[in-house]
Amino acid sequence: MARKARTVIHVNQHVIRRNSKEGVTEPPITVKRGKVNTYTDHVDIVVDGQVVASVVYRPESPLSCGARVWVEVPGDSPAAVTPRQM
Repeated sequence: MARKARTVIHVNQHVIRRNSKEGVTEPPITVKRGKVNTYTDHVDIVVDGQVVASVVYRPESPLSCGARVWVEVPGDSPAAVTPRQM
């Protein structure tokens, strides 16, 4: 049985800083699947055809805390936080 490639969502803080400093809009989110990188400013995480979360980059309207990138979970989605053992 072939292994499925792992998907990693990476937020590049250097791109966010450069965008802020230079006034450009390079996408800071990278979706890495196998050897393929896709650069974007919005990622929907879909399970069984339903969006369960989104990673959003919105520098023109940051959250009140100043965050320019965040994870959104729809209000009807159950979100469980499990403490991670280190």
